[in-house]
Amino acid sequence: MKQIKAIINPYKLDDVREALINIGISGLTVTEVKGYGRQKGQTEIYRGAEYEIHFVPKIMLEIVVSDDVLDETLNLIMNSSKSGKIGDGKIFVTPIEKVLRIRTGESDEEAL
Repeated sequence: MKQIKAIINPYKLDDVREALINIGISGLTVTEVKGYGRQKGQTEIYRGAEYEIHFVPKIMLEIVVSDDVLDETLNLIMNSSKSGKIGDGKIFVTPIEKVLRIRTGESDEEAL
């Protein structure tokens, strides 16, 4: 099993969520986050005044998937969140040792 953490633009959340549902992934955690990468923030204009935003608002998705659907899930997240512009985001993959469903006591693949 693997955990996928994807940092994406907020306006792409619905596209990614719908695509994940279409391939049968039903568990998803969404967190509103702020940060920056290579772009080091962005410049905005409000009422004619220019100001810098150092931390850009993003969405972080956390998904745990079995190894056999990992590549498909990664491709789906990339394709449905890509705009081709700087700041599209990043995806991180880490191994998961154990999963437990609290209500039923199921573990690992059955708990997903």
